[in-house]
Amino acid sequence: QVQLVESGGGLVQAGGSLRLSCVASGRIYNNYVVAWFRQAPGKEREFVAAITWSGRSTNYANSVKGRFTISRDNAKDTVYLQINSLEAEDTAVYYCAARTSYRAIYFYTPREFDTWGQGTQVTVSS
Repeated sequence: QVQLVESGGGLVQAGGSLRLSCVASGRIYNNYVVAWFRQAPGKEREFVAAITWSGRSTNYANSVKGRFTISRDNAKDTVYLQINSLEAEDTAVYYCAARTSYRAIYFYTPREFDTWGQGTQVTVSS
């Protein structure tokens, strides 16, 4: 069974940067999808970015395109989320999630992902 652990969150001033890490354990196959979601207080959990374990495909929410970059280092079993130009609206708990299935994914909604990390808090100060 795949397990995920996020880290790298913290308190950062607006305009700053963070790199979040998601370390995966267990068997991960190239076609599995690993994604980042975030959830701000009082809001629904929303999709941020996703990558296939192979790295051949990535997907971003429109709201983060150009500022966020998802990548992976298979040698370290880690998926990263580089966040640049942080905005107050980026404040949220960020979760790493995995879809451990070869079936194609069409919607990046939380219910499509079967494995979740514990979350890491990103707080952007102004």
